Amino acid sequence: MTISGTDWLASCSPTPADVRQQWADEGLAGIPAVAWAVVEADLMRSIDAMQILGRARKLGPVLAYPEADRAWWLVPHGPETLALDDLPQLTVHAKYWRLRCPPAHEYMHGRGWLEKPDGSGRLTDPVDLGAAFGPTSRLPVEAFG
Repeated sequence: MTISGTDWLASCSPTPADVRQQWADEGLAGIPAVAWAVVEADLMRSIDAMQILGRARKLGPVLAYPEADRAWWLVPHGPETLALDDLPQLTVHAKYWRLRCPPAHEYMHGRGWLEKPDGSGRLTDPVDLGAAFGPTSRLPVEAFG
């Protein structure tokens, strides 16, 4: 049985009912980065990276806030993710940092998912994300296949 991206997001919180209630009240839900890590970047650079990663089908959820020129990538926790902090254009948020987000299927308070969570738990690989934001901004040929 597959679950929706919205249900998956809520299930990533220690209090899924609270998340659903925040959304029902038309508010953003603050989901702590426990099930995944959050990497922040500027929006336009993120869109460029999404095109690179999308060609290789290596794209996990990406939340955008155009008004602030920000995007947040969901990636797995681990040493590869922590290494992304070495790239000046990326900020790796600490575990438990709260991502204020709408449900997967809605645009709310100026935020929406550029790449929606699909319920599968798929995340962007931090090594691929680093390559997409790195100096050459290209994935190695092996990534395609």
